[in-house]
Amino acid sequence: MTAQAQPLNEVQIMLLRLFSRPMPSQDVDAIRELLLSYYEKALHQEVEKVIETKGLTRADFETVLNKQQRTK
Repeated sequence: MTAQAQPLNEVQIMLLRLFSRPMPSQDVDAIRELLLSYYEKALHQEVEKVIETKGLTRADFETVLNKQQRTK
């Protein structure tokens, strides 16, 4: 199975244009950290929203964790 190339989206094109110049590795690391932090926060917010919407509790998570450990 071969993956088909997908066209770049607007954000990807903007980032390519913005960073199409040489930059020190410290800048690359800082940008990577910034993007990772942004997506970590977005993921956390989405998880919190799902937990609230579904009314999940810590006990629900413990049940799932225990069930997964028994099946290994």
